[in-house]
Amino acid sequence: MTTLQAQFEKYANFGASPGSSSGGPQITLSNIDKWFKQANAFNKKLSTTDTGIHFGKLKQKKINFADFNKFLEDLTSTKKIDLEEFKQKLTDCGDPGTSGATKTVKAGAVDRLTDTSKYTGSHKERFDETGKGKGISGREEQSSNDGYVQGYKEKDSYDKSH
Repeated sequence: MTTLQAQFEKYANFGASPGSSSGGPQITLSNIDKWFKQANAFNKKLSTTDTGIHFGKLKQKKINFADFNKFLEDLTSTKKIDLEEFKQKLTDCGDPGTSGATKTVKAGAVDRLTDTSKYTGSHKERFDETGKGKGISGREEQSSNDGYVQGYKEKDSYDKSH
């Protein structure tokens, strides 16, 4: 079973580069907001503005677990929310991630615009028959530097014995 402190550590490290934390895990306001959003804690009573105001009272950019508990106590008492119920909601919300992120739309105009088989002109030459991009060879005209001009029909027909 997950504890609030374990969840705190997960959300504190979410999106942080490895080894960037000093003196134990510390969480930022943006990660607290992500955590609250995933726990569905924001409603008519509580918003990101409220978390920003109460986080600002601590006068720190990152806070440790002890300060986070003070932050929660201050926030829930001001907003008249049950502290234990709120902590349980944060504990049960699951690991940080992008589970509620916006999905890619593949319909209508987007489908037509991303279908490389319908491209014409110079854009058509940027992709192979499977629709995969050719990279720089599809964007720039590459010269072979072999001594022949473009379109010369008798290339490599010169007899080396002369």
